[in-house]
Amino acid sequence: MLLGRRAERKAIERLLADVRSRRSGVLVVRGEAGIGKTALLEYARGAASGFRVERAAGVESEMEFAFAGLHQLCAPLLDRLGALPEPQQAALGVAFGLRAGDPPDRFLVGLASLNLLAEVSEERPLLCLVDDAQWLDAASAQTLAFVARRVDAERVALVLALRDRSPDPSDAHPFAGQLELGLDGLGEADAQALLATGVRTPLDERIRDRMIAEARGNPLELPRSAEPAKLAGGFGLPDALSVPRRIEKSFQRRSRSLPAETQLLLLVAAAEPLGDTALLRGAAEYLGIDAEAAAPAKAAELLEIGARVRFLHPLVRSAVYRAAALSDRRRVHRALAAATDPQADPDHRAWHRAQATLGVDETIAVELERLAGRAWTRGGPAAAAAFLEQAVVLTPERADRARRALAAAHATHQAGASEAALELLTVAAAVPLDPLGRVRVALLRAQIAFDTTRSSDVPGMLLDAAKALVPLDVAMARQTYLQALEAAVVTGSFGRGRRVLEVAEAAQAAPTPPHPPGVVDLLLDGLVTRATQGYEASVPSLRRALGALGKHDRDPRTAAADDSRRWLWLAGRVAVALFDDETVHELAGRRVRLAREAGTLSELPAALDYFAVVLVHTGELAHAAELVAEATAIQPAAVTITEIMLAAWRGRQAKTSELYAAMVQDAIRRGESAVVTVAQYTLAVLHNGLGDYRAAFDAAADPSDSDELEHSNLALPELIEAAVRAGEPAPAAAALELLSSRTRASGTQWALGLEARSRALTCTGPTAEALYREAIERFGCCRMVTHLARAHLVYGEWLRREGRRQAAREQLRTAHELLSGMGAEAFAARAARELRATGERPHRPTARPTDALTAQELHIARRVATGATSKEVGAQLFLSPRTIDAHLRNIFRKLDITSRRQLRDMQLP
Repeated sequence: MLLGRRAERKAIERLLADVRSRRSGVLVVRGEAGIGKTALLEYARGAASGFRVERAAGVESEMEFAFAGLHQLCAPLLDRLGALPEPQQAALGVAFGLRAGDPPDRFLVGLASLNLLAEVSEERPLLCLVDDAQWLDAASAQTLAFVARRVDAERVALVLALRDRSPDPSDAHPFAGQLELGLDGLGEADAQALLATGVRTPLDERIRDRMIAEARGNPLELPRSAEPAKLAGGFGLPDALSVPRRIEKSFQRRSRSLPAETQLLLLVAAAEPLGDTALLRGAAEYLGIDAEAAAPAKAAELLEIGARVRFLHPLVRSAVYRAAALSDRRRVHRALAAATDPQADPDHRAWHRAQATLGVDETIAVELERLAGRAWTRGGPAAAAAFLEQAVVLTPERADRARRALAAAHATHQAGASEAALELLTVAAAVPLDPLGRVRVALLRAQIAFDTTRSSDVPGMLLDAAKALVPLDVAMARQTYLQALEAAVVTGSFGRGRRVLEVAEAAQAAPTPPHPPGVVDLLLDGLVTRATQGYEASVPSLRRALGALGKHDRDPRTAAADDSRRWLWLAGRVAVALFDDETVHELAGRRVRLAREAGTLSELPAALDYFAVVLVHTGELAHAAELVAEATAIQPAAVTITEIMLAAWRGRQAKTSELYAAMVQDAIRRGESAVVTVAQYTLAVLHNGLGDYRAAFDAAADPSDSDELEHSNLALPELIEAAVRAGEPAPAAAALELLSSRTRASGTQWALGLEARSRALTCTGPTAEALYREAIERFGCCRMVTHLARAHLVYGEWLRREGRRQAAREQLRTAHELLSGMGAEAFAARAARELRATGERPHRPTARPTDALTAQELHIARRVATGATSKEVGAQLFLSPRTIDAHLRNIFRKLDITSRRQLRDMQLP
């Protein structure tokens, strides 16, 4: 019976009504234990007439098993698995242990889960109920959070019940941002009515009022608090336990009153988190428990055994398990291990065997270590780490324990649990290790420090590890030297750590590779040369590294052997440093393509953001904004680099300043001076666009003198333009000398165009005009349209100041059209002011129907216009086909068209 809760019931009913109207919805029900979350889920089930209802519950003891909660929810739906594309079938199959294969990307599992729910909802609306979601395993919680963010036009309702959040902000649940329904205690009248149903004897009003006050309206507290000692005047001692523990205690008292066989059966069910009826019966038979032992548990409203085993309240499970003696727990786990099929479910069998063991057992430790690989395949590093940690506990020999602790630390760190990884490293280091083991411990400590703190000590830590690796593993040593160099570039001038030059000088001692140099070797040699001998000397070796990366990508076996794809991001930055616009565009596009093909949404947001940065420079600001919207939909981020670049190029001063402050504050906190360099560069772009040259000069000064790979080069032209216009000829000349040296070593059209434009700003007469024309010609031969437009702008400004109005109008008109068309509004306004000064009124950009589309709608329209189906677009953008169709209806309405054919004929920006 659900008393009161009128507003909460209305919220549930609205959600179900929306779903019936093809508007999917998510509701997170929050509250303390016993407050009525489970009862509200039951109300939703009862109110969902015409719905298919599936449910799952988080289980505290199951949190180590990746995708266990998701499997609970999806297992009844797997008859529709064949409707999904093969990669999605494979991802779910591997995640659920139904087939062998490479570890699936978490986000591909999310997409498969989304499309499975969408397929099922085609027949009738689907309601998914998840109780105790705070106890879901991490993989299931992340997957369901992904699904929750992306359900839209399917007929799917997802209702999750969660305990109240921890006051620790680091414990934020993955469903943050979804619509929440907070449950408070019952009102006094409802509480009195509920108490009356549990208390059949006369109750003193003072005792009743005191019980209601102490229960604070918690429904599960009220009927169970009415013990005779408390009713006879209230002389019972106060209970200092928290609400969940008080409720658990009440369930423990109820279970203790049951027959011994029933109590043991309850413990078996509590220790078996899958809810598998056959497994429960097998373990009960092993223990000699009679089949009738379940009846008293059912009569006591504790356990229900049907197609699945289900506790009637989630806290019953923890209450029973906590109350059991350790010897009884081991006995029950031994029975469950005996009843588990070693072929069908070796993971749970090994886990139960481990829990049944007192002391150490090398045989089980070996089995857990072996199964860690299978666990990794199914659930990633977190699942593997759980098995390896348990193996460490059971290992008798100190050397084996240290080895397994080191492996567990690696897996734990990759799972994002850095503190736990450091604890395991302490276990590993407590035993004398061989030289390679000691270095691996030190290397992992350095990698954890880099990932968590960006400490300026990290480059030195990595250098020490690299030096120690030289006599042990040359390939690993060279890769570690490259990591040290990367860390020095990222942390830069922050702190008292080793700077890039010091790290590069130390890396010069790296031995030559024992094999033909691969991408890592060539990148290391090139970056070391750049730091020690200068930009110009490094160009040939860095070009060879980029060439090798392209060669390896054409031969997948070589790419896999060299792990070259791991360094695609660094190679892209090198390409920008070399002003190689074609290569950077190709590498950035390749990163996105590879992430899409593999379904690795963990990598896709960063790849999209980097490609979007490239598109800003090529003048495709609208397309860049689409990619930012896609990346943010997959993985919300505080501030992305592209966001601040777009704001700067568009001349949004307030927005850029706001993003700049947030980005710099976060970068300083994390110790990332390279990010500060990027932020300062974008600020210089903003102020040059606005014509505030003194501010641009100040912003560009530091990045122009930075060790950062990309934007230190790009900041030089900004500094030169700002310095010339601000009346600072000496800094302009120094920056031009540095830029010229680099651009001539590069020799690309982009590089030489930047030099010509920058030098023209410092010259006069025919020399300046020849350089402006050269810049326009060179930029016209490369992808960098933003720089082409700015070359027309500064040439037009120079012509107007020379008194050549007609010629100036032509250049300024071209600049205004290009800059307006790409959305570089501040630079376009600057061109418009100059045009007006020549006596010509600039044309306002003509409004287009596509201006009404959101970034996501434009992104979808662009893909559909190529002929892609809704299913294909959904797979590319990690949305369900129904959601794509819903967006298409909005697109057609805004563009006043009715078919995909008409969309293909439209000119999209």
